[in-house]
Amino acid sequence: MVVADPTREIEVSIVICTRNRASRLSGTLGALRALRTDHRYEVIWVDNASTDDTAEVLHREFADDAVSRYILGERIGLGAARNLGWQNARGAIVAFTDDDCYPAPDYVDAMVAAFADHPGAGAIGGRILLHNPKHARITIEESEAPRLYPKRTFVRAGTLQGANLAFRREALQAIGGIDPELGAGTRFPCEDIDAVTAVLWAGFDACFDPRPTVQHDHGRAEAEVPALLNSYDRGRGSFYAKYILRPDTRATFVLRWLSSTWRRRDWQGLRTLRTELRTAAQYAIAKRRFGALALAFPLGLVALAVQSAVSFGFSSRRRLRATKSR
Repeated sequence: MVVADPTREIEVSIVICTRNRASRLSGTLGALRALRTDHRYEVIWVDNASTDDTAEVLHREFADDAVSRYILGERIGLGAARNLGWQNARGAIVAFTDDDCYPAPDYVDAMVAAFADHPGAGAIGGRILLHNPKHARITIEESEAPRLYPKRTFVRAGTLQGANLAFRREALQAIGGIDPELGAGTRFPCEDIDAVTAVLWAGFDACFDPRPTVQHDHGRAEAEVPALLNSYDRGRGSFYAKYILRPDTRATFVLRWLSSTWRRRDWQGLRTLRTELRTAAQYAIAKRRFGALALAFPLGLVALAVQSAVSFGFSSRRRLRATKSR
């Protein structure tokens, strides 16, 4: 780990949130020690109310570390932890990664270069490579092609992922930070795409830049993928609900949800929609928008569109089978 001139302002704050994973932090800690840069940076670890020996492990690690800091967050949830992390960060760029991700040695340099090359971007996502080839190929982003998402446009969930996602400080300030009611550990696991969308509709662009890279050592087997995908469905439902309830984004999100529903016109798509609808309703209730016609009307349209599509598809297949049997 290289410590740049302490008299210079911090350029990058790397925020990592963790909860009850003390035994698995060594890989990330080792990757952070291997960072090489002339830019001044800091690492902020947010302990999200762990009940294991996470605090002891991190305090021991930071005994002679002038770059890293430990913060205890008592409110459970990834959104709340990330919000606490950036509020305590001092860098002009706030980069979030996970406690099972290993940043490349040039991560800080790559992040600084990415923001320099995209001066209008408030949020930038980077590459997420699979660390262990035996793990399920999920929660990764291996593209090497840069992508630009213009301000005030729709970006689907999963396009930019929280395992490697950075923001300009002024963009986070413009949106009031990360929504503490969202994220893993809550009913609504969608804090990353929510923050990106909020930044886009606050007047910033967003980008994918392949240069900032992390290795994701997530440890998931194929048998665990369905449960993870279900959590994504729940997050997507609350994500749609939040922006359908906003007047300025309502029309865009209604149309995008309808379009997404039409593309998934099969039984799996119907199950996905059911989960999205249930979580969307839970979000509306949590926000005390019980009679929000702005939400109920588009949700009804979405449900009708899918049910019609599924019915049409099955009817068509039955007619086809009947024709072949003659």
